[in-house]
Amino acid sequence: MRRILLLALLLLAGCGGSQPDPPPHPADLPPTPRERAREREAARRPPAPRCPAAAGNCTAAQGRVLALESVDPDGDGDLHLILASPQGVTLPGITVLDVNRRLRPRRDPRVGDWAAGAGPVYRGSYGQRQIQVERVAVWPRR
Repeated sequence: MRRILLLALLLLAGCGGSQPDPPPHPADLPPTPRERAREREAARRPPAPRCPAAAGNCTAAQGRVLALESVDPDGDGDLHLILASPQGVTLPGITVLDVNRRLRPRRDPRVGDWAAGAGPVYRGSYGQRQIQVERVAVWPRR
């Protein structure tokens, strides 16, 4: 009887060690401090402008300001912003925003600030594709 009971216990116990838990999936891990900071910053800045639903030749883009041209050579007073943006209207990863004088922010953005714009896409003076913004938002880098 003891042998049967011992054999039953061994069968119930299995082969010994249990399988270790698999490592957690990256999506299940808590956010890193850098990810939390980016989420807080995105929550504070204004919403990115969007194109109207019925607009045909309209594109929206947002990203960090890589460079800007505050004084336009043709003298019409507009502002050109070069953004690092995933939309990549001008080049892959690069979008140029042409901000009309009446839409210029009070203070020109600086390199590293976040900017967004929406409007029709036209060719610029150098043949580049750029957004002639009809709506613009700028947020300073903190």
